[in-house]
Amino acid sequence: MKNQEVLDPASDAEAVMAAVAHQCLIAALDHSKADHINIILDMGGASNTKDETPVLKLPPRALRFFVDVLRQMAKQEPMLLVPQKHELTTQEAANFLNVSRPFVIKEIEANRLACRKVNRHRRIEFEELRRYQAAQQQQSEQSLQDLTKLSEELGLEL
Repeated sequence: MKNQEVLDPASDAEAVMAAVAHQCLIAALDHSKADHINIILDMGGASNTKDETPVLKLPPRALRFFVDVLRQMAKQEPMLLVPQKHELTTQEAANFLNVSRPFVIKEIEANRLACRKVNRHRRIEFEELRRYQAAQQQQSEQSLQDLTKLSEELGLEL
């Protein structure tokens, strides 16, 4: 993944605008069961008649995507837009998971992380990486619950 794909965090002013827009879209989506939502565009004070006012017709699914983007902007967090079928190198996968490249290779060799070979190089689908990450998170949460239960049974509560 190239650095150009990462969207820098929003400025303070952009974060405020994003937070307000996020709330407006959430309200529109929460109160609508429509198959599409019309957005009337304000063309900067131009005196348009009702027939000339541009209207943007969007499916609610697209608006939910915009809600997610606006939420991240409001938090002033960097974003990365990755196509679902995008393939990453082992180094890119390691960077995404915040682990070392040798760890990723060990996980591949242990069949815990699927990949495909392109000549001698391994490529990991982004969706597979997300599946792996979710499985690791679930495993960590289960281990923590087991540890909590064991400490309660042994009377090691704080």
